[in-house]
Amino acid sequence: MAAESEEYINKNKLAMPKLENQLQLKKCPHCNVDRPSLHEVTHFGTNNYNNTVTRIWRTYQCSRCGGVVLAGAKHGTSEISEMYPNSIIISETIPARAKEYLEQAVDSIHAPAGAIMLAASSIDAMLKNKGYKEGALYLRINKAAEEHLITAEMSKWAHQVRLDANEQRHADEDFVLPTEEDAKRTIDFALALAEFLFVLPSKVAKGIEDTKK
Repeated sequence: MAAESEEYINKNKLAMPKLENQLQLKKCPHCNVDRPSLHEVTHFGTNNYNNTVTRIWRTYQCSRCGGVVLAGAKHGTSEISEMYPNSIIISETIPARAKEYLEQAVDSIHAPAGAIMLAASSIDAMLKNKGYKEGALYLRINKAAEEHLITAEMSKWAHQVRLDANEQRHADEDFVLPTEEDAKRTIDFALALAEFLFVLPSKVAKGIEDTKK
């Protein structure tokens, strides 16, 4: 967890973040808005087993989405050493095109229709990378499940989120525009698919290689 927090800070800092009245981050870890206004809500210290104050904490609220970030620093310093929640970090093991689409989807979650199109494009690119290139996206997902590339549960999950990019572009008067929650569900599926198809196999291969050494 500490390593993840350090990676979060390194990827999101303008300068090294400090415990100040305003938290300076590149993006809000909740809504991903650029240069968010994160103002302090509370602050407090925590003690260790012998009642010595070891860390100072501050909570910050995003003025756009209302999400709260908890940041902590070692007692006697102001430089942040821990931060929760962690940001979404897109793995380098994901194919470049799929990774780029997914990063853009995460960055544009505040524009749900666009985010869903980008997430669907990422899923499309992942399936094409695995040889599933023909037909509609849902049909290719079903085929991937039938051929055991993904699980039946993942195929079912795909049908419970909005993936049809064409539906966004050619909406008629009866079409209900997607919400940020709809976009988040689609992005969550895309992230899970990427984890299943690329990230976990990479970790397994690395683990096998490390044990050989």
